[in-house]
Amino acid sequence: MSIVETVIGLVLLVLLSNLINHYFKSIPVSLIQIMLGTIMALIFNLKIDLESSWFLLLFIAPLLYNDGRKFPKEELWKLKGAIFNNAIILVFITMMLGGYLIHLIIPALPLPVGIALAAILAPTDPVAVHSISKQVKLPDNILHLVSGESLINDASGLIGFKYAVMVAVTGYFSLKTALVDLFYFGLVGFVAGFVLITVVVLIIEWLIVKGFNDVVFNTVLQLCVPFIIYLLTEESFHASGVIAVVVAGVVFASKRNSFIRIQPEINIVSERMWDLIVYLLNGIMFTILGVELPVAMHGTIENEDINTFSAIFFVFVMWGILLLIRIVWTYCYQLFADAESKSMKERLKVALLSGISGVRGAITMAGALTIPTQIASGEPFPERSLVLFIAAGVIILSMVGAIVVLPFISGDVALQTRGGLGDLDANKVLETTDDDDDDDEEQLEINSNKAKLYILKTAVRSLEGERRMGNELAVYHLILEYQFMIKRLEVNEYADDLNKAATSDEIKLHKVALRGQLNELERLHQTNQIQEKVYHKFKKSLRNQLKRADHKAKIRQEWPFPTIIESVRKFWRSISLWIGIRQDEKYGVGVRLVERSIAKAAIKALSEYLKNPEVNEKKINREVIYHMIITYRSIIERQKSEEGLSGKDYQEQVRRLRFKSIAAQRAALQYLVEQGYVNHQAAISLRQYINHEESLNLRASILPS
Repeated sequence: MSIVETVIGLVLLVLLSNLINHYFKSIPVSLIQIMLGTIMALIFNLKIDLESSWFLLLFIAPLLYNDGRKFPKEELWKLKGAIFNNAIILVFITMMLGGYLIHLIIPALPLPVGIALAAILAPTDPVAVHSISKQVKLPDNILHLVSGESLINDASGLIGFKYAVMVAVTGYFSLKTALVDLFYFGLVGFVAGFVLITVVVLIIEWLIVKGFNDVVFNTVLQLCVPFIIYLLTEESFHASGVIAVVVAGVVFASKRNSFIRIQPEINIVSERMWDLIVYLLNGIMFTILGVELPVAMHGTIENEDINTFSAIFFVFVMWGILLLIRIVWTYCYQLFADAESKSMKERLKVALLSGISGVRGAITMAGALTIPTQIASGEPFPERSLVLFIAAGVIILSMVGAIVVLPFISGDVALQTRGGLGDLDANKVLETTDDDDDDDEEQLEINSNKAKLYILKTAVRSLEGERRMGNELAVYHLILEYQFMIKRLEVNEYADDLNKAATSDEIKLHKVALRGQLNELERLHQTNQIQEKVYHKFKKSLRNQLKRADHKAKIRQEWPFPTIIESVRKFWRSISLWIGIRQDEKYGVGVRLVERSIAKAAIKALSEYLKNPEVNEKKINREVIYHMIITYRSIIERQKSEEGLSGKDYQEQVRRLRFKSIAAQRAALQYLVEQGYVNHQAAISLRQYINHEESLNLRASILPS
């Protein structure tokens, strides 16, 4: 298979993995990608020549640079001691102690090989950590600690692995040379990253001063930065490119505030591009890992001298050793470094969370596959296939273990505040903290989804205030657009039982509206206001909708926009209507009369249903009611506006109203920031979201009609 076909296939697998993850959210997408890659390798005998050098350049460099850009700087400085100890000292302890223990358990593995295996298994994977954290709500300090050490321990682990393999191949080791190289790799990598990114920032600022604000050029320049820095550091300075790109990412994030306000469009575009690149690189990296798993395990399974069940047992033993070392280290570190008075139970919980959340990933597999096949004497590398098998097994086991065990340990720890913004009063978000005794200000914060819900609902309220005679259709169009976004956020934010209740309400109300429409249609027919063919056309359509009401409501709950089949049906109805009008003008008049009349009847039927004493209106989802009423009002206004409003005037109304809604969103965000409901990072993300909508509206306003 050619490289082009391979890349296209990997991208398709990434898309498929995220689609599967949408329906199986309890499984981290990285684990799904590994499984898909393994399946493709087994079925199609797919093989990829994984070179450590290009793998680090193409995947690890940009991903770690991006992690450095996004990592909270205050937390990085606050946890600097713990991060340094975990990334350097813990890696060294894991390498030596773990290597010695694995040598004792598996005598067939020489001590240098055992140390090499422990060294390549010591680094935690930042991408895998974040993937796991999406399913398991880890405490902020644990997540930041594990993520922070993941930025640095790749370099220390790879250096230790390199020297352990060298000893295994040549039989020679110099402690002095190893320490000098470690110091040189780290220090020069740090300096190179700092100096090179400073040069890049100076270039960007110089371009701003010269007025060169080309969006595409600046975006491409920023995207090339990690690759250039990594290559220069590795090839020219022979230092750690991994440390260099991490330092560069952290420095760039702190320096870019000086020019971000002058280049808002460039910042928005570059951030979206980074989102796209990280999305693809993350997915492809773990898919490649899955492709390589059969290669790593094939030798052990086929080797008659190695019992497969024993190899699997060794995987569990190695994972247990790594876990135990990490737990003991974290617990002891708390005893000496933590000034807070914590109980033994609290320290043990933190140690367990830190230990199990330290999942291994692609950097481990990439390093393990670089083990040579022969030593200096020409003999085969000792138990190479077993080392690869254990490395691959520990990666999978660490991920699965985190998924299974962490929810039971973290249990009562949550990063997000549950509850909704059903009303448009932001103060409602504090209701979830009223029963807590802790007065910590962080408890006032709400997550990004809730903040976005409040902002979008404020936009809807502002549009209601802008509704005037003549612009109702444009107002309803935008309200429906925001309602769709609100609905999707609520589906993701609130518990499944609430979503099921909303679906049940939608089915029930939709049936009430359809019955009201059928009654109105019968009235129009009995009073001879419409033709027979118009009557039969709508009667058949409404009865079919009533039969499909359950299915249709479920589709709308999962996918708020018209499906392809619905779009085809709508197009065909438009063609049929046009043909009917050409043949009989009264037919067109009758169709419009029915559409307007049954929409009004649907609203009336819903109103009467909700006024029924037997119906508890408070238990029905308000968003569902509001959405249905706006939908029918939109149909009525569309009928009114077909003859009196041109397409150009309508688009201008939409554009102006959207600007007003954007202003309302900004005011809502400012209120949330001032009241302390959203943190700095969330505010930046939400502001980018609003800016992006504004830039699209501005762009649409200058495009030719």
